[in-house]
Amino acid sequence: MFTSDQCYQAVTSRDRRFDGMFFTAVRTTGIFCRPSCPARTPRRENVDFFVTAAAAADAGFRACRRCRPDASPNSPQWDTRGDLVARAMRLIRDGAVDRGGVDALSDELGYSTRQLGRLIHAELGAGPLALARTERVRTARTLIEATSMPMSDIAFAAGFSSIRQFNDTFRAMYSISPRQLRKAGAEHSVADELVLRLAYRPPFDFAHLLEYLAVRAVTGIEDVSDDAYTRSMRLAHGPAVITVRQGAGDFVDCRLRLADTRDLGSAVARVRRLLDLDADPEAIAETLRSAGLCSLVDEYQGIRSPGSSDSVELALRTVLGQQISLAAARTHLERLVAQTGEPLPKEMVLGRVDRVFPTADAIAAVPASDWALPASRIRTIHALSVALADGSVDLGAGSDREEASRNLLALPGIGPWSNGYIRMRALGDPDVFMDSDLGVKKALAELDETSETSADWKEIAMNCSPWRSYLTHLLWAHHARSTTN
Repeated sequence: MFTSDQCYQAVTSRDRRFDGMFFTAVRTTGIFCRPSCPARTPRRENVDFFVTAAAAADAGFRACRRCRPDASPNSPQWDTRGDLVARAMRLIRDGAVDRGGVDALSDELGYSTRQLGRLIHAELGAGPLALARTERVRTARTLIEATSMPMSDIAFAAGFSSIRQFNDTFRAMYSISPRQLRKAGAEHSVADELVLRLAYRPPFDFAHLLEYLAVRAVTGIEDVSDDAYTRSMRLAHGPAVITVRQGAGDFVDCRLRLADTRDLGSAVARVRRLLDLDADPEAIAETLRSAGLCSLVDEYQGIRSPGSSDSVELALRTVLGQQISLAAARTHLERLVAQTGEPLPKEMVLGRVDRVFPTADAIAAVPASDWALPASRIRTIHALSVALADGSVDLGAGSDREEASRNLLALPGIGPWSNGYIRMRALGDPDVFMDSDLGVKKALAELDETSETSADWKEIAMNCSPWRSYLTHLLWAHHARSTTN
């Protein structure tokens, strides 16, 4: 966390890089803002700083209507860190409290409700319920501004237990009623689709991210066309289909088709993880440049380390991709999706995206004779899908990365490469260097050929910590461009 002086300096310079990393509360106005708020800079003695919007709201401050602190990017630390509080934040953003309450959150993390609440409050200034309530308000505000849904439907879709709680929370957060947020005559999304703008910290190499996803796109569940990425997702209350493309300013445009609007918050959280929208690219670039990679960083400014919207899918993709080409792996995956994937409701089908990836249970039930793969690979797929289905391997939003790695490596056929790729994409670990990957090895050799001296890549990689996943993606990008040129 930053010092108070660092926070105030960011506020004074209206530095957008810090939006979502902390919030500025002004005691004289009772309002909290994002650091880049265009309003007059408050006097230093009149401000307090909070790690989360929930903590500012709990302290009695209202959200600024001008800078919309609830619409800022999330802090990158909740996706990059692997400790208990970060795991809890990821689960809360994924809707765990709304689905099962704080007790379910505590059980999933293996702590008592009281102990978990104390640890979270000590670091974030607010407990799990307050954090979940802030996420509900964010979801509800999105529905209010983007749809013409009745307020009562919005309240329950966002996770509120009553209309009264919905109204009271909005008045406490914004000092106005939910109905006052809906502008008369405003254009709203059509009934079967939500149109959202998802903020990120620039720079963002969206074109390269699309290229990365395009060569791995599996027909039936994914499509990359017209400068956009479309895919299906399996959520708690039903499927969803999302389409994302580069938007104006520092936003990604996201179109969402949801079987159940209760899944909106979870869907947005998964899209943000998939596209790595909460990354701090300037901090990453600074570390990689200091390790001696200036030219590589400048060549791919704003490169992201994409995550995954479905950990089961990512794990199976990884195993199927062992020691074969991307095209061959895609062929096996497309056959699996066509045979075992669940069809989307007719009204949700979008172009070539007409299914959702099969569950771990469904994959475990596929007969060995249906796989056109070596017997050892089939055993690995079966063991992995069974472990994911019974929970002995947990790759969910709140999973412990170290424990997940140990359990993965205990399975037959899962080695360091597979474990590293799953950690990087399914578990969102920002510090994975895939030094055994063939593409990485070729990129390092290519860079050594163009340099007068041979670099000590082991030392360089160590100096890139804690952002070695981004080094891996930079090397993949460099090799891909060298191959096509």
